[in-house]
Amino acid sequence: MLTVICESPGNLRADQRPMPLRGDDEVLLRVKRVGVCGTDLHIFTGNQPYLSYPRVMGHELSGIVEQAPADSPLARGDAVYVMPYLSCGKCVACRQGKTNCCVNIQVLGVHRDGAFTEYLSLPQRFVHKAEGVSLDQASMVEFLAIGAHAVGRGNVRAGQRVLAVGAGPIGMAAMIFSKLRGAQVTALDTRRDRLDFCLARLGMAAAVQIADDDEQQLAALTGGEYFDVVFDATGNAKAMERGFKFVAHGGTYVLISVVGATISFSDPEFHKRETTLLGSRNATIEDFETVLAAMRAGQIPDAALNTHRLALADVPSGFKDLLDPARGVVKAIVEC
Repeated sequence: MLTVICESPGNLRADQRPMPLRGDDEVLLRVKRVGVCGTDLHIFTGNQPYLSYPRVMGHELSGIVEQAPADSPLARGDAVYVMPYLSCGKCVACRQGKTNCCVNIQVLGVHRDGAFTEYLSLPQRFVHKAEGVSLDQASMVEFLAIGAHAVGRGNVRAGQRVLAVGAGPIGMAAMIFSKLRGAQVTALDTRRDRLDFCLARLGMAAAVQIADDDEQQLAALTGGEYFDVVFDATGNAKAMERGFKFVAHGGTYVLISVVGATISFSDPEFHKRETTLLGSRNATIEDFETVLAAMRAGQIPDAALNTHRLALADVPSGFKDLLDPARGVVKAIVEC
């Protein structure tokens, strides 16, 4: 089967590997669609802190069941999506239902080989029917679920002012689900094209480009009070530290980003505002179900988000183009 391997940063190679053998409690999938995530781009550029090479990337996937256990609710031909966070079910986090931050987590495409291949065999408890959505939509559930999880962590409520710093796909996902909760959402980013997309295609209330006067613009939008909930989705340590100043008194700061660095902040400002600081990692099955329900209700502009496509065989030659800001990539989908 065709498999694309990231052997080292910047080095992708197409290879033929044997098809996986299905384990007793596993489902054999024919991979059909794989969304390209910021994590994949970080792996390609060498900026993913939890990874060793070589690695088969890809964790946002949909597929068709080829084989399933006899007693499985899944059957050959079923369209499915995959929960790519393979949790142990036994650790302190899993026992509390927080499988997204399992102590022993194995994330497809990060801790173990992922979906840039034609077939995968996975434990059936992580494979779910994609009912009422297309294969394209099913491959986009995961990144949207990360945004939905972050919005749940931030307890976003109707009428609140929300700021999303970083207008990549994850930041956009946080914007979408904040807006669905009735919040007034502002996007902050360096890229004017991304901000225009958030305004025109996602219907956000405001968008501010990072510049010398961005702090004044954000203050003007909020009457000097700043934001009830701030999300950071930049993957940049300096931006994460700067975001503290945009949190209103009594507000909440949610760090979706992960960086290989120490983050610091002013303790007097933190206490003066009684800031709630939260990390947000991955998503739970409940978040996936939230996304699927919104998709079925027509509330997710998934067609607009999917700006680029490429075939699995073209990934080694075409992947680097996805990093080019001039191409205007929001979400690329690989077709297998």
